[in-house]
Amino acid sequence: MTTLIDDKHTHVIATSHAKYFYFYMALSCMAVAFTGFAPTYWLPMASGKLPPMPVVHFHGLLFFAWTLYFAFQSWLAASGQIMRHRTTGLIGVSLATAMTIFGFLVAVNAMKRSAAAGLTDEGIAFAIVPLSGILFFAVVFALAIAYVRRPEIHKRLMLLAGISLLDAAVARWFLTLLAPPGPLGPPPVPVTIPPALVAYLLLVAAMVFDWRTRGRPHPVYVYGGIALVAVKLLNWPISTTSAWHSFAGGILAMAQ
Repeated sequence: MTTLIDDKHTHVIATSHAKYFYFYMALSCMAVAFTGFAPTYWLPMASGKLPPMPVVHFHGLLFFAWTLYFAFQSWLAASGQIMRHRTTGLIGVSLATAMTIFGFLVAVNAMKRSAAAGLTDEGIAFAIVPLSGILFFAVVFALAIAYVRRPEIHKRLMLLAGISLLDAAVARWFLTLLAPPGPLGPPPVPVTIPPALVAYLLLVAAMVFDWRTRGRPHPVYVYGGIALVAVKLLNWPISTTSAWHSFAGGILAMAQ
């Protein structure tokens, strides 16, 4: 009898942890985003050392608001407040739309600043990193909304979208702790790959959780993870092509 009670208690605890797994993952995404940008954005902004760039600051506000919103929505779902979760989901649609728009504007702004510094080609090449990143986020988020009535798919797509945004935050750790001072201007595209792969370890954790709870990783993680890594790896060769420089250069020309 005691063994049965202990087994039941253990099962209840395991079920509770499983229910809150996506909330814990959302908190992890928020922690990575905040600590990643702390040395290069939050602390300089608090000390008044950042130049006044309204587009960049509003972009930062939107993206950090997303991490807070994602954690809140995950908590609502985990705590069983499904109707409230769906109602506040409309806020997420507006927020993600604004993030996509300002993500594009900040990428264009970065190209303009590189061009002003005489690094036009370098800026155009690097633009593929933020532009492909925000496009991936927008597509995955749109799929998550399309599958809102299928929670097993929806919540995994939302987590995939959240993780896809973290490579820039992890890159700040690399720049702060590992990279020596370098010349002004955008970094080479290849150096963005290792930080991204570190950020994607959260996706590996989600796949391991699936393996333990359902016997295999969900197809969202398998195919979505392959697409996420492929986009990041393909940034490098595509950024060197004349087609990309013509496309991004045309955007830059229209913005100037």
